[in-house]
Amino acid sequence: MDARDVEYRPVSVKEVLAEMKDTAELLIDLSYSAVLFGSEEVAEEVLALEERMDILQLQARMSLLMAARTTDDAEQLAPVLGVVGAAEKISDAAGDIAKVVLEEIGLPDAMRTALPEAVESVVRATVEGESRFTGQTLGAINLETETGVRVIAIRRQGEWLLNPNRETIIETGDVVLIRGSEENLAPVYETVSGSPYPTPDPVEPGIDDLERAVDAIVLMKNMSELAVDLAYGAVLFNSSDLAEEVAALEAEVDQLESRFEAWTLRSAKRMDDPVDLRGLVHLAGSTEVISDAALEISEGVLRGLGTHPVVAEAVFESDEVIVRLTVGEGSTLDGTTLGEQTVRTDTGMRIIAVRRPLGSPSVDDDEWEIQPGPNTQLHAGDIVLAKGTRSGAERLEELV
Repeated sequence: MDARDVEYRPVSVKEVLAEMKDTAELLIDLSYSAVLFGSEEVAEEVLALEERMDILQLQARMSLLMAARTTDDAEQLAPVLGVVGAAEKISDAAGDIAKVVLEEIGLPDAMRTALPEAVESVVRATVEGESRFTGQTLGAINLETETGVRVIAIRRQGEWLLNPNRETIIETGDVVLIRGSEENLAPVYETVSGSPYPTPDPVEPGIDDLERAVDAIVLMKNMSELAVDLAYGAVLFNSSDLAEEVAALEAEVDQLESRFEAWTLRSAKRMDDPVDLRGLVHLAGSTEVISDAALEISEGVLRGLGTHPVVAEAVFESDEVIVRLTVGEGSTLDGTTLGEQTVRTDTGMRIIAVRRPLGSPSVDDDEWEIQPGPNTQLHAGDIVLAKGTRSGAERLEELV
């Protein structure tokens, strides 16, 4: 039997779904970082993880098919199959993005200039023997609290560890994937690898229509990632409101892709080599696929089928958790802004949405503020939806 063949064996669907969610989100980060740095090494990690996702989705599908015995079972499990298919779709899209680098498909320099502002970069580094992190646990290093940089995955002797925790020991030769802002990543990368941090060369502004096309892709990427986060939130909390926000974001990404196509075609006639636009077209198409996948994740909730408990549990137990908290009367966050309390820095949690219930200051009806910023003000009774690590969720809960 070929090593790539997969046979049926009893597996925990919940654990497989949790790993698929973590892998899909990691793939999005890695694929765009590969484009940002023009890194073939990171792009190859994407393809390795994509192959792992292929196996996971086959295992999940076989287990779900074995579990369906009646029409009621089929109705309950159909949305679960939708979640499996959506994660696989995200994986394929990330692979297509990575191939922009590996197959040397043309990409305008303007894209690499715009991406640093759009992504929290992911960098691949190999732990050198003399690194001060060698032999220490992530808890002892306290990396996320001290620097804002997080180790999101480790590849050790060909095996992936997608959910490193405080007890995980860093070993010489580990390939670590670290995520954070450009300014914070540089010193951590150098400490881990002993090598200078790679940065893209600055690029002069170019053609106006091309700049608009690049801006459209950056916005599409941000909206697609947000849609995926909200989709998993909709599944976890069985929230039709969040599912409707996902549908609205997916429709907006479709409109952006249409505008992107127009700007790209206009800019082609002014470029020395229009073939360089191929990579941009690939990026736009793959990004739009990610937003479609987000809609598929939340479709069961959107259509009134609800959430199967195994999916909600898988989302809850995955590496990056999504939490929903209510701001308490007189709490640290009551009457202040996210920026004033430096919530992201102090907790490591990303606030992805705030719901203001009827009667809150400045609102006339229940409404969601999607992707709130540092100037977003919170009041008692507001519902906060946030994503991050479990330890970060505990710190956020203390503030709320």
